[in-house]
Amino acid sequence: MNVPAKFAERSLLLTFRSPLRGVAKFGFVQILKQNRRFRVSFPKKMEAVMGSELGVVRPATDAHAEEAIEAIKAGKVIAVPTDTLYGFACDACSSEAVNRIYEIKGRKHTSPLAICVGDVSDIQRFAVTDHLPDGLLGSLLPGPVTVVLQRGELSIIEKSLNPGLDSIGVRVPDCDFIRVIARGSETALALTSANLSGQPSSVCIKDFENLWEHCAYVYDGGVLPSGRAGSTVVDLSRLGKYKILRPGSAMEETVAILERHSLMPEAAAA
Repeated sequence: MNVPAKFAERSLLLTFRSPLRGVAKFGFVQILKQNRRFRVSFPKKMEAVMGSELGVVRPATDAHAEEAIEAIKAGKVIAVPTDTLYGFACDACSSEAVNRIYEIKGRKHTSPLAICVGDVSDIQRFAVTDHLPDGLLGSLLPGPVTVVLQRGELSIIEKSLNPGLDSIGVRVPDCDFIRVIARGSETALALTSANLSGQPSSVCIKDFENLWEHCAYVYDGGVLPSGRAGSTVVDLSRLGKYKILRPGSAMEETVAILERHSLMPEAAAA
């Protein structure tokens, strides 16, 4: 059945103006693919808006993991869900990509970035772990915890990441999508919250919609239930000691695990 051009064009415009929520926005892409059937032509300005605002968003599913991996390998920045907040991620060994994250956030280069790896066993490639009790990291991670460790001379992280610092924050989020990306990229991901520096953290992609255009892709995992506290950050760089640097969303559980492994709070040391 042929549809009058004016009616088709109006219907498409109404679809485009509706709120973009999660994967539902791809219904508009499907309609665009039927453009020839409707015999409707679109103004170039409108096509540009569709490409920049609509095409960048993908559902955070296995079907899009390879695309994300290729973006990381190409030195691009992507936005991804984690087990706490949405974050910007890139290749931690690409100084250009890391600088891009600082530019997007408007963040000072003196503020360090954490890294994300796919598995607990990968941490030793990037930081010193041989002083830690057996099983400690496996008890803390994957989970909403950032462990701060010494880089050490054997770390393969680029020196341009957090220059002047001997330590590095490491995450293994309890989130399959970002872990698959980290494994497939065969590197560590530089990871920081997806927001402008100093602004509230993001628990859904709409929270940082003004920054979508700066990302190669934005992966939508829905509304994250953990709130805006972020991960618990704990310094484990000293033998037998720990120091909570940020309470975050899992402080009680983290402290219980640390003390079960006979670590003492640094403040209590003689």
